[in-house]
Amino acid sequence: MDFTYTETQDMIRDTLARFLADTYDFEKRKVMIASSAGRDAGIWSALATELGMLGAPFAEEHGGLGGGALENALIMEEMGKVIAIEPYLQTVVIGGGALKAVGGAVADAVIPGIIGGEVVIGFAYAEPQGRYDLANIRTSAKADGAGYVLNGHKGVVYAAPWATHLLVTARTGGGNRERAGVELFLIDANAKGITRRDYPTVDGSQASEIYFENVAIPGEALLPGGIDLIEKIVDEATVAVCAEATGVMEKLHQGTLDYSKQRTQFGQPIGRFQVLQHRMVDMFMEVEQARSMVLMATLKLDLPSAQRKAAVSACKSKVSKGANFVGQNAIQTHGGIGITQELAIGHYFKRATIIEGHFGSADYHLDRYEQLTLAE
Repeated sequence: MDFTYTETQDMIRDTLARFLADTYDFEKRKVMIASSAGRDAGIWSALATELGMLGAPFAEEHGGLGGGALENALIMEEMGKVIAIEPYLQTVVIGGGALKAVGGAVADAVIPGIIGGEVVIGFAYAEPQGRYDLANIRTSAKADGAGYVLNGHKGVVYAAPWATHLLVTARTGGGNRERAGVELFLIDANAKGITRRDYPTVDGSQASEIYFENVAIPGEALLPGGIDLIEKIVDEATVAVCAEATGVMEKLHQGTLDYSKQRTQFGQPIGRFQVLQHRMVDMFMEVEQARSMVLMATLKLDLPSAQRKAAVSACKSKVSKGANFVGQNAIQTHGGIGITQELAIGHYFKRATIIEGHFGSADYHLDRYEQLTLAE
């Protein structure tokens, strides 16, 4: 099988890498996350208008580049290399993925806004009691005439402080944890009755606790597809975040390798010690295995549900373990300085740690993979 990237894919990766190298060095990132806004909105605008990067996975009729999941993976890996805080995952991969799946008038209206950088989407799916069960939802959407009334609470909604829209999972019927009755809604982030509590996250991004109190939403806010659609976009997001992890792990390995050549002990660089040479090789192998697993899972996202889920869980389990291994060894090699705010390696370690549990831990996905494969 030919795994060579196309000329367009190479262009996307190389163009983005050059742009991020110029605009997203570590010192600039520290200034951004310390600001009141938590980011530089001009970078998001430039990604849209100057680079056309936000249109990479969308069809040409919407103004995109005609790509898909592989383009998302390439972009997310480059984002990971600079631990970018841009809401690409939430807006393009998740929000855009849901709209592509359902099509219709709402997709035609919103996707051009995503591509142009005007639309930012927060994915409000997690609830305090939910863990990784996408059907464990207490937020309700009760029918009211031609629309719905939304009530509930969503936690750790990344990018919500910047969002123009919220993609919300809510229950229109059925009991708690029942798959039937779980639906997906795309709503105005500033609708009456929505209350946000914003806060910075440990990995440098911004998130919110969101409370819905009798929020009236129109009928067209419902994106048809139910729990199957939600699982599909979460699987796509899981692979994308694994691609980001590959970029993070690569920088953790490279930073540790460089440090081992500079740090001296007993009159010589510690990189000359055989045990650390073995460690560097093991870290390198984890990075390469993660990249291979991401490619495998990306190519299987269009398979039937059970096969897609198994591939995604195999990928996430392996990448989560790899991120833990690479991150822990990077910190151990650096020592105490590795977890300081001044050193980039600590920021990469924090992002790797968050990714480990994002959309399901290694143990969760290993269990899901086992159940799916035994059911075959």
